[in-house]
Amino acid sequence: MVGVSALDLDATHDPTRESWIAVDEQSDFPIQNLPFAIFSTAERSPRIGIAIGERILDLRVTAEAGHFDAVIERSALCGPTLNALMSFPRERRRALRRRLSELLRVGGDSTLLEMPDALCEERDARLHLPASIGDYVDFYSSLEHATNLGRLFRPQGEPLLPNWRWIPIGYHGRSATIVPSDTPIRRPRGQRKPPDSACPVFGASTRLDIELEIGFFAGPGNRLGESIPVERAREHIFGCVLVNDWSARDIQAWEYQPLGPFLGKSFATTISPWVVTLEALEPFRVDGPLQAPAPLPYLAQSEAENYEIALTVAIRDARMRERGTAAATISRSSFAAMYWSQAQQLAHASSNGATIAPGDLFASGTISGSIDGTQGSLIELTENGRRPLRLPDGEERSFLEDGDEITLRGRCTRAGYRSIGFGSARGAILPALDSNSAGGDAYGELAQDR
Repeated sequence: MVGVSALDLDATHDPTRESWIAVDEQSDFPIQNLPFAIFSTAERSPRIGIAIGERILDLRVTAEAGHFDAVIERSALCGPTLNALMSFPRERRRALRRRLSELLRVGGDSTLLEMPDALCEERDARLHLPASIGDYVDFYSSLEHATNLGRLFRPQGEPLLPNWRWIPIGYHGRSATIVPSDTPIRRPRGQRKPPDSACPVFGASTRLDIELEIGFFAGPGNRLGESIPVERAREHIFGCVLVNDWSARDIQAWEYQPLGPFLGKSFATTISPWVVTLEALEPFRVDGPLQAPAPLPYLAQSEAENYEIALTVAIRDARMRERGTAAATISRSSFAAMYWSQAQQLAHASSNGATIAPGDLFASGTISGSIDGTQGSLIELTENGRRPLRLPDGEERSFLEDGDEITLRGRCTRAGYRSIGFGSARGAILPALDSNSAGGDAYGELAQDR
């Protein structure tokens, strides 16, 4: 791990700093975090908020009162998405973080105490997508995940393809189907080829899977034809979210050659609504694994670029929910060991001059370990269905059934610093539509209820 002296820390990371708003010791959102989201209530249209404990600070109300005029334009804090704020240089965003911490800390600027309408309870709010996502890329950056899958599908051959250790592999996903936590996920239909059939069939996926990932939202970005150097990549990363890249393995297996993932991935991707900034994650920045062979010069890193984030996946089936049984944790993993870092992913994505825009989303790919219980997908956890998981109510799972609910969580812990978290990314599986049903009303009603 990188030494503390190499980290870019300031008073906002002080573990003794407390807010005048009560925050439980186990909360994901102490004053050392201050993540951003877009929220609304019955009285408030969608707007930017900051999480502090179980409450939300309304940045539109506080910006219009002039609390941030010395650090950032009001317009950046008064819109219905985070895109404008994401476009600002990192130093301006750091200045905003320091100002927020000063307003919320004990002994700081107490003017917010005179503004009761600046805060609301998170339980009364609805959380939306944080940004207008113009582009979405999903990488394949875990050595353990790539090795696990290679052994499943090429048991007699080399698990890794020849290019894997040289290049951050990725594919372009569909940004229009990215949804916030608690949005129901409709089981997709598609073309798949049963092993006992000479011809493919069309119908509901029978091998619906999850993928435990961390994603980052791009900051200022670059101009067409330019690239973002790896050593400056953090300047162009706004913050991180949890990502579940739902995957229909049977559809994917039939279609992915020769051009890679398409309809087996594009039907839905769930993200957590709170964006944890890179500044909040700074105490948890660590060295990644040794890369061998050494990357090409444009991907070579001189600083630690990984983050120590403990991750869990939990499942709760319909019967468990009916009985009030808690979700069962099926995987525990860490983001620290990712082979290709976010800085390398962004440098590679822009290396050909492709434009990166504020609000673009880049996901890590499935985060897995090499031992049982650390894999980030069911296809790994169950060895492609050969070793089903047993749930607390006695049911077994190789892949997801209708009614199953998956919850991803992430938390950063390091000695000498206050722990922070990401909240959750949760989604429950709805049955596939039949061929004569549009299903919009039922889906909409469920989405509203959740």
